[in-house]
Amino acid sequence: MLMKIDAIRAFDDNYIWCLSNSNSNSAAVVDPGDAMPVLSHLNKHHLKLSAILITHKHWDHIGGIQHLAELYPGIPVYGPRNEAINGVTLKVGDGESVDLQGIDAAFEVLDVPGHTEGHVAYLGDGVLFCGDTLFAAGCGRVFSGTHAQLYASLQKIASLSADIRLYCAHEYTLDNLGFAQWVEPESMALKQRVQSVRARRKAGLPTVPSTLREELITNPFLRCNIRQVKDAAEKYAGKQLSNGEAVFTAIRNWKDREYD
Repeated sequence: MLMKIDAIRAFDDNYIWCLSNSNSNSAAVVDPGDAMPVLSHLNKHHLKLSAILITHKHWDHIGGIQHLAELYPGIPVYGPRNEAINGVTLKVGDGESVDLQGIDAAFEVLDVPGHTEGHVAYLGDGVLFCGDTLFAAGCGRVFSGTHAQLYASLQKIASLSADIRLYCAHEYTLDNLGFAQWVEPESMALKQRVQSVRARRKAGLPTVPSTLREELITNPFLRCNIRQVKDAAEKYAGKQLSNGEAVFTAIRNWKDREYD
């Protein structure tokens, strides 16, 4: 596969991912919350939109669908089967495939609910477009899903190859690392990642994608069975926590109530 992935910045901190192939002028975009930066990118690079992939229903991920579909009539718009999203033409769910022929790329759909009730991710060729389920050093809030769902979804992602590159939809990394250091203040891996991320932000560069390997050693929401994380969660909750899901729920609530 000769797929190229570019970050298109939108709003204050969103990333719309653009997939293209050096052998054609076709492109697909993931979570176009705003059409205008997408159109600017396509025009600059002489690309023609051939597909849209949607991970979930929030406005900052779907706001550009209608305008883009009007300008590129008939293109497929893939989106989660379990969410009602205007403009989605092909509803997809766990285990199904998305074949982007013009880009010579194929993705497996993963159901990863929790942030919303029907959130999906797209996995293929060593990359995962995970929307707002998993962030660099963090995870999405629980809105219309449940903590149990989000914990299970993160466990599903954690079981993938450690070399997977994770393309989330927001530039939240430095802020997320701040909370991660609340949970594991003695972690040298976190201290090193903070230094690296600060350097990238100072240079105006994205801090994503990250790799699953990096997340497994620095993202507290993927480390709920690690003693230091469990101890911190129990200290916050003021009680013993019986399993990883309980630890996850405690640290997600901690971040929501005292950090964000």
